[in-house]
Parts: sequence; C-alpha cells; structure tokens
Amino acid sequence: MTVYIDPPAWPGHGRFWSHLVSDVSYAELHLFAAGLGVPRRAFERDHYDIPAHRYADAVRAGAVEVSSREVVRLLHGAGLRRRKGAGRTGRQV
Repeated sequence: MTVYIDPPAWPGHGRFWSHLVSDVSYAELHLFAAGLGVPRRAFERDHYDIPAHRYADAVRAGAVEVSSREVVRLLHGAGLRRRKGAGRTGRQV
C-alpha cells in the first residue's frame, strides 16, 4: 500500500493543510486514513485534508512525501481525480 502526502501549504480555518492521496483506489486511501485515526469527514472528493500537526504522523505511518504538483499528477494518472463542481463528491465513496 502506498499513499502520498504533499507539504502542509494549504491555508484554511486558521491552520495549514496537506493532501493525502492514493494512486490505486479510494479504498486504499480510506484504509490508511482510518489507521491514522483520521475521520472520514476529512475526505474531500479525492483526498483527505491532513492538518500540519499530523503531517509527520502520516509520514511515519508510510505516506510518501511528494510535491503538490505530484499529488495532482498521481490522481490524474490513476483516474481518481475529482474536480470541484463535477457533480460527484468524495463523501459518496
């Protein structure tokens, strides 16, 4: 199982966030996130939002550190990219 995480560079709600993604399946991603104790509500369309203070936890658990650009490339390559407004939400998975 390989999941990927970008640096916590995305601002929101008074903190910075990373994106946790899989290049295989949402099932793989949900399993990894559950192992970290990340609530399912943190899943948005095609990724989990991970607060900066949990970044090191994700890496210790096996997430591979990649750039934000690489996260998007991996999602597109796997056919897992879901854009905003595409009519589907990740919460349905």
